[in-house]
Amino acid sequence: MNMTPPQSICILRFSAIGDVCHAVAAVQAIQRHYPSAKITWVIGKIEAMLVGDIPNVEFIILDKKAGLSGYLSLYNQLKGRQFDILLNMQVSLRANISSLCIRATQRWGFDKYRAREGQWLVTNKKIPAQDKPHVLDGFMAFAEAIGVPKQKPTWDIPISKEDSLWALSQISHTQKNFIICPAASKASKNWTATGYAEIADYMEKQDFQVTICGGFSDLEKQLTAEIIELSNADINNLVAKTTLKQLLAVIKNADLVLAPDTGPTHMSTTVGTPVVGLYALHNPGRTGPYNNLDDVVEVYTKHMPNAKWGKKAQGTELMKDITFIQVKSALKRFI
Repeated sequence: MNMTPPQSICILRFSAIGDVCHAVAAVQAIQRHYPSAKITWVIGKIEAMLVGDIPNVEFIILDKKAGLSGYLSLYNQLKGRQFDILLNMQVSLRANISSLCIRATQRWGFDKYRAREGQWLVTNKKIPAQDKPHVLDGFMAFAEAIGVPKQKPTWDIPISKEDSLWALSQISHTQKNFIICPAASKASKNWTATGYAEIADYMEKQDFQVTICGGFSDLEKQLTAEIIELSNADINNLVAKTTLKQLLAVIKNADLVLAPDTGPTHMSTTVGTPVVGLYALHNPGRTGPYNNLDDVVEVYTKHMPNAKWGKKAQGTELMKDITFIQVKSALKRFI
């Protein structure tokens, strides 16, 4: 596709961690193809902690919890500015309202099927429809729609020397390192404490140092405490002890990661660390770790055999259907 190189591009994608990781691949593909274009990215506060230091991108924070004042702040920061292109990669009412603060000649959104929540009302161009796309493929389609050649996704998220050294000080230098990131934001996405504990015991016997990583929520702390209590392994507990950048550095220096449908699953992909994802509620073909889709352990298909693409399974206990034997088998491929 031949087109006049754009001089200014605005990206709208403010959540969540996993989706922002996917968006990085598209943004950096655009940067490589249009090196002179000024790129502005409207992003969430937490997500900016992970990717907000990507070179040559202006980041504007949208505080998703601020309500009307958050929109007013965004409007004031962009007041008087005009972009050649807006890529609205977020399908939500909040995103649609936010997009009204962004003046752009070309306003790209998803195709009719995916442009839910009225996104089609605030765009004037649509990316082509795709057949059962992964979320990342959907984002890459935005880049392709504005003239970027189709390519394999790559990532280059900066990690400081200080964070790298800190991560190296927290993990083993005599054993291989196995990271468990056990908790997603919703308990229904999490596997059982018993299952994680059994896997920790198994991986220690395979000469791996087992480390549990996670954030500061009570859910993560409680699940981690249960795993440690049930396990006989000498677990290295880093839950609530890392920034997002430090967590990314730990994952980068690990040999293997186990996680459910949560941000660290996709953070692993960005730094090239193999990850076994655990899925029940969402179709891993759409939201799984992009470079390890064949290694996912899933019971989604069992519960949703004929579901439309993107349809979520309902239930709070579905992850319990994943067995220790299934997860062990997936991990053995890497051992």
